[in-house]
Amino acid sequence: MKNLTFSLSMLVLVASSCSKDDGKDKVQETEKFPVTSPIAIDTTLPIDYVAEINAVQNVEIRARVKGYLDHIYIDEGKYVKQGQLLFTVNNPELKENVIKAAAVLKSVITELKAAELDLKNVKQLVDKNVVSNTELEMAKNKVDLAKAKVEEAQANESFAKIQLTYTQVKAPFSGIVNRIPNKTGSLIEDGTLLTSISKNDEVFAYFDVSEKEYLNYASNLKTNAEQSKNVTLILANGEEHPFKGQIETTEGEIEQSTGNIAFRARFSNPDKILKHGASGRVRLLRKYKNALIIPQKATFEVQDKMYVYVIDKSNKVKTKPITTNSRMPHFYIIESGLSPDDKIIYEGIQNIKDGMTVEPQFIEMNEISKELAANSTSK
Repeated sequence: MKNLTFSLSMLVLVASSCSKDDGKDKVQETEKFPVTSPIAIDTTLPIDYVAEINAVQNVEIRARVKGYLDHIYIDEGKYVKQGQLLFTVNNPELKENVIKAAAVLKSVITELKAAELDLKNVKQLVDKNVVSNTELEMAKNKVDLAKAKVEEAQANESFAKIQLTYTQVKAPFSGIVNRIPNKTGSLIEDGTLLTSISKNDEVFAYFDVSEKEYLNYASNLKTNAEQSKNVTLILANGEEHPFKGQIETTEGEIEQSTGNIAFRARFSNPDKILKHGASGRVRLLRKYKNALIIPQKATFEVQDKMYVYVIDKSNKVKTKPITTNSRMPHFYIIESGLSPDDKIIYEGIQNIKDGMTVEPQFIEMNEISKELAANSTSK
């Protein structure tokens, strides 16, 4: 009888112990976690694109005649005005060509005058029936031939004079002189690069956007054209260019190899700070309507894919892949994978496993936003 009583007591103790263990497991499975739901908001976010900066005008200045670089009238980096003399090229042959062309012209003009005088005499003789009309026609032909020679000589003289003007190289427009590779006395050929001039009063910023972003831009353009066209230029040192720019045009086709289309924005540059060939970033403002947002800390990545932990109706945790559209301070804009009805784990995701049962503590997204903003300010 005593043995039976002892056995029953042991069974009660074991059952009690098991009951306590089950309770501990149950407490672990129903650990409390903060939970929230995505909300839809209207917002505007800046988007940066790598840009190449070009002067509105940037032209190479090349020699048009062969010769020796006789004189350089300007220096690198200096501002020149349109028509200002930059270089002179010494080519004596061109001067001789002008003199020769002038002499030939003078000679054929003399021939023309003699032919015109002969024609006048022949006309008088024809009137007196001394010579035939055939002689008159021949005299007229000589005058026409002489006139043609004069026209040809005039053209040759004009060409020689034009060639001579090429020895003086002048600025085609006002701008900044760039590097001068050749020095005084250098032998140069026709087409030799002398320098280049950049007109930097205004600059173009070229940047590429994807086809999807282009379509979003075109859509925003219909509702708010002025705001959509206005852009900001971020310089290479991270500072903002003090003058706002405007998108002027886009290319006519999408590049097949990249799927991008090029945009061109114009920026004022009165201080000449921006130089041709510089780099920067063009910042556009993109409007989002009913954008679904979640906290960044609620997400995690596995092999370049992003996930969140979603809670079902029975409070079980399930891993769910998501796709984000853009990033904003502390939040992601969701492109796909979630709806406003979903409940996601907000904090402690490092302690979560797929299939766990948790006790959710719901936190409104507005409260989370205030908390994150306060934390950022305190830092």
